[in-house]
Amino acid sequence: MDVLELYRTTGALLEGHFLLRSGRHSPKFLQSATLLQHPLYAEAVGQALAELFEEPVDFVVGPAMGGVVLSFVTAKALGARALFAEKDGQGGMRIREGLTVHPGERFLAVEDVVTTGGSVQQAIWAAERKGGRCVGVGAIVDRSAGRAEFGAPFRALLRLDFPTYTPESCPLCQRGVPLQEV
Repeated sequence: MDVLELYRTTGALLEGHFLLRSGRHSPKFLQSATLLQHPLYAEAVGQALAELFEEPVDFVVGPAMGGVVLSFVTAKALGARALFAEKDGQGGMRIREGLTVHPGERFLAVEDVVTTGGSVQQAIWAAERKGGRCVGVGAIVDRSAGRAEFGAPFRALLRLDFPTYTPESCPLCQRGVPLQEV
């Protein structure tokens, strides 16, 4: 599967001047929601992610909002339950009320794009607090340049290294290219 081509085909690979959540600037941005709004593409991505992992799991968890669809399609491919973690109002995440984690259950955590890994790590901790055991982490795209670590095998369908800049050193700012928040 050519994941980057799916991003291009669906208009989910954006080019311009973007303000990332980290505060850094980048000339490219992957808008995974644009890709995952297409059920057939979403299911194909979920199937491909599921195939990266051989160990059976009881559930798949992803951080809201970006990981909700992805956890569902990956769980469907694995024959497991789909859960998600949401912000808890205290800087962390919690498993959504009504979603059950039984002590000792094995899970896969998923995320659309991993840059620092912070969101998916919060989802992992939320599931572990309920007694789950993370056996793997999957992503559509790994932009971490090998820096993301989770204490479990981490696999991605695609590894990319788009340039990012501090605002002070950004050549796009220096050229006057309008900045877009994403």
